[in-house]
Amino acid sequence: MPDHSTFSKNRHGRFRQSDLLRRVFETVLRRCIREGLVGGEGFAVDASLIKADANRQNGIEGDKGLPPEASGRAVDEYLAVLDDAAFGAATEVTPKFVSPADPAARWTGAHGGQAFFAYSTNYLIDVENAIIVDVEATTAIRQAEVLAAKRMIERSMERFDLYPAKLLGDSAYGSAEMLGWLLYEHGIEPHVTVFDKSARKDGTFSRDDFTYDPAGDVYHCPGGTMLTTTGTLVNDGATMLYRASKHDCQGCTLKPRCCPNEPARKVPRSIHEGARDMARQIARSWDGRTSRRLRKKVEMLFAHLKRILKLDRLRLRGPNGARDEFLLAATAQNLRKLAKLIPAPSLKPA
Repeated sequence: MPDHSTFSKNRHGRFRQSDLLRRVFETVLRRCIREGLVGGEGFAVDASLIKADANRQNGIEGDKGLPPEASGRAVDEYLAVLDDAAFGAATEVTPKFVSPADPAARWTGAHGGQAFFAYSTNYLIDVENAIIVDVEATTAIRQAEVLAAKRMIERSMERFDLYPAKLLGDSAYGSAEMLGWLLYEHGIEPHVTVFDKSARKDGTFSRDDFTYDPAGDVYHCPGGTMLTTTGTLVNDGATMLYRASKHDCQGCTLKPRCCPNEPARKVPRSIHEGARDMARQIARSWDGRTSRRLRKKVEMLFAHLKRILKLDRLRLRGPNGARDEFLLAATAQNLRKLAKLIPAPSLKPA
């Protein structure tokens, strides 16, 4: 058995260069597939925050940047992932605080209590037996978690030829762009809660009060007026605006409840709205109910990760350290599942 310092040096050298821990995880996954534990019909995706090995009391204000004397392996890794969309390039928003010990860890108050530095562990699981199909480490922010979901789905397709018929997820994965990516690019049914902020709180009509006619590509307002579009894309080329005529709106008795402060009403529609409509229909169906129940399997894996495996706080620093710990933990969880579901061979008498 090698000394712990020898193992640590190899972990930072040969293990990481050869991506050994990823290969170990995938070897265990292949055994699970061979034993028939991965159905490949439905996948679920979710992310969970894991505290970083960074003291919240030592954080410095994010807009000041790292001090010139900051150095170490974690700092080098932070600089290396500044352009990675799963870490530094996930958002242009400057974090409130940065940890000099582990600057890639994200300051977050997502749990609603005291804020802390954290990474996100992202799981893609097969819902049949809750086998972890892939795992990815990202910064603790929603945009990075959505990107991780895409990477894990594509990696499972490329390396294991797994093409799920449906994906289960919460509203973090329910943006129009993500739903369109699932349905139009990969043919995956989006059993995902739609992320929708179109409802108005001022008492005026929301977008749901307008009826869309796909044959004519027009909307009809509650008063029967038609809203048309020129087809021009706005908002980064992802949205079309449907407008009513000023003449129709001025004489409408419903104008105080529709557009009291505007001459005419306009309704935005995403170019991925068809995928959003499909996700809404699925959510109202019996399959949608079943999917919401099955989605809890990935949440149970996170509970097991933190309570049984005791990985509620990282022991290693930097993105690579987080990736190593998440891969090892997911491997251990799959091995436990494999040992539980596959009976041990009986011993033959001598």
